[in-house]
Parts: sequence; C-alpha cells; structure tokens
Amino acid sequence: MEASLLAWIIVGGIAGWLASIVMKTNSRQGCLTDIIVGVIGGFLGGFLLTQLGVGGDVTGINIGSIIVAFIGAVIFLAILKFIQRGR
Repeated sequence: MEASLLAWIIVGGIAGWLASIVMKTNSRQGCLTDIIVGVIGGFLGGFLLTQLGVGGDVTGINIGSIIVAFIGAVIFLAILKFIQRGR
C-alpha cells in the first residue's frame, strides 16, 4: 500500500511538472500542485486510454505510467485553462 502511494506521488509529480511546462502553467504551480495535477492526470489518462482500447494503466514508476499520467495531466490543464478563459 505504502509503495503504491509513493509511486503515485512520484509519477504524479513528474507528469504534473512536465504537463505544466508544456501547458505553460509552470510559473503558477508549485510542487504540490504538480503532484495533484499529475495524480488526477493519471486517473484521467488511464480512463481515456482504456476507453480508446489502448490500455492506460498506471502500474508503478515506469515510462508507460508517466506517459499515461502526462497525457491526462495535459488534458486536465487544458480543461482548466478553457474554464478560466470563460470567466
């Protein structure tokens, strides 16, 4: 249990940080926000890629998990930017 929680935090942090750079929100985000965005991205990316039949499980600290979480985090940040732009 503890190892999987640590894996989610590490993968989420890496994916959230990379997504914040791509989406140009890095200057407004701290480390904790990167982790939260990455973990939400892991769930979102896993769900969407599974629906597309591509797979998409976050299975630990590996490149595949980081890519899945990164894709989801970019989508999540794009949705947030779209919502904030409408205000």
